[in-house]
Amino acid sequence: MFRTAVLVTAAAALLGGSISARAFDQRDPVQKDSSPWALFKFGFSSYKKGRKKKAIEAYRYAAEKGHAGAQWKLGRMYAEGDGVRRDDYQAYKIFEKIVREGADPGSRDETFVSDALVGLASYLKIGIPGSPVRRNVKASRDLYFQAASMYGNAGAQFEVGRMMLVGEGGRSNVRQAVRWLRLSASKGHSGAQAELGRVLFESGHVVRGLAMMTAALERASPADRSWIRDMQEEAFALAGEADRRTAVALSEDILVKGTK
Repeated sequence: MFRTAVLVTAAAALLGGSISARAFDQRDPVQKDSSPWALFKFGFSSYKKGRKKKAIEAYRYAAEKGHAGAQWKLGRMYAEGDGVRRDDYQAYKIFEKIVREGADPGSRDETFVSDALVGLASYLKIGIPGSPVRRNVKASRDLYFQAASMYGNAGAQFEVGRMMLVGEGGRSNVRQAVRWLRLSASKGHSGAQAELGRVLFESGHVVRGLAMMTAALERASPADRSWIRDMQEEAFALAGEADRRTAVALSEDILVKGTK
């Protein structure tokens, strides 16, 4: 079912062997032989309480027993250096395992598979220094497309749209790029809204494009705010005074009603 993921399984042989973990304290309510769900719940509770070492221990045992949620959370913690030393290659291997095991659209585990696909795509887009994971932009685009089309992942839809705009990892297709950006923007993705606004601005729809970039800047995450601000300020400087005023007013409407 996940034929595209085959492109990135060159390191799959390295995935054999479970992740070792220390034994639980006997006072803990669950032990390593507890059910995957009980271990996951204990890990979640420990994480919320700031006991991240306990959380990682529980997630590792649950992950070894095939719990997709525990695998995903453990992968995110390695990717972000959250409670553990950051290890992008370890995160990559965990995400690859989640994708390999798969989940049907609409199933309980689809969110974890969708996010794991995006994680793999992000790593393949740039590669992981000091690991067997090399930069493979085509495979990255394929995996983003898989998450976008099969699971409706807004982040993946944004990435597919942006890569299609410039022909990164494959042929350029502006019409399809705009389609993916619209889908992502309709779900509140500020990056997609900004890129869509830029396309509209450059195609002559100055007010609507500038309004969308302005609204996107207002709701952008800290990680995206810098590049969206640069894009919006450049467009703002090129627009006429009347168009600026209209765009600012329209951006407020977009913030309330969203992008359609």
